[in-house]
Amino acid sequence: MAKEELIEMNGVVTEVLPDARYRVTLDNGHELLAHTAGRLRKFHIRIIAGDSVTLEMSPYDMSKGRITYRHVPGRAAPPPRRK
Repeated sequence: MAKEELIEMNGVVTEVLPDARYRVTLDNGHELLAHTAGRLRKFHIRIIAGDSVTLEMSPYDMSKGRITYRHVPGRAAPPPRRK
């Protein structure tokens, strides 16, 4: 499966776990474990409980995801990703 076929969802961080992992509740109520993407680690983006985030998930395992963007209130949405 190619990377372009990932599912992108929005959610809220409910719990911060060790090793840069987070428990996230999606907008549809589904709860999953997520880790931060490399760009968030590289630029030391802090994520705390209550933050609104965008996740990428594989259609094969809907219980895990990768956080790709942290939404900040009052800031515009992230730019669309290039292919």
